[in-house]
Amino acid sequence: MLIDPAAESASFVYSTMIRAITPRPIAWVSTVSPTGVTNLAPFSYFNGICSSPAALMFSPVNRPDGSPKDTLVNIRDNGEFVVNVVPFSIAQPMFETAGDFQYETSEFSEVGLTPAPSKKVQPPGVQESPIQFECEVIQIVPVGEGPLAANVIIGKIVLMNIADNILDDDQKIDPAKLDTIGRMGGRSYSRTTDRFELKPTGSTKK
Repeated sequence: MLIDPAAESASFVYSTMIRAITPRPIAWVSTVSPTGVTNLAPFSYFNGICSSPAALMFSPVNRPDGSPKDTLVNIRDNGEFVVNVVPFSIAQPMFETAGDFQYETSEFSEVGLTPAPSKKVQPPGVQESPIQFECEVIQIVPVGEGPLAANVIIGKIVLMNIADNILDDDQKIDPAKLDTIGRMGGRSYSRTTDRFELKPTGSTKK
């Protein structure tokens, strides 16, 4: 099958991409509105991009009517956000926060999550998440216009808050204890419980 994105609908291209680019890590992003209402939403166009400075990116896609997501509205207002990591144990509440809530409604209270005060930014983190990245915006890059267009948000990580109970004896993050999930296509997700390692062979060039 050959697909020319320019010849297809944006919704078809979107559904094809999210089924092909897998698994995708999930940025569970918490923000605060100009009136102080907390917002929480998951995004799977997400990754780390730099370690000096420590930085990450995620990309909120516009709604089908072309309007921006609440997360983008809040970040444009105050330039701060928190990315919360999603382990399997809180997959369901993460999924619930993807619902279409009213702008002045806090997803924290709607799905029974606990806001954890941040140290360096205004938005709280998710207390139930084992890792929070407190971030300040470096740049917002618009990609396209209208329905399903997006804005790539690049954030500088100003603080990493990592739970001690997911660390191993060497004080490194233990992937088994972290037990993160990844986004597949549609409503499908994957777990990081099945892992393997690769080692160089004799023919591998260094």
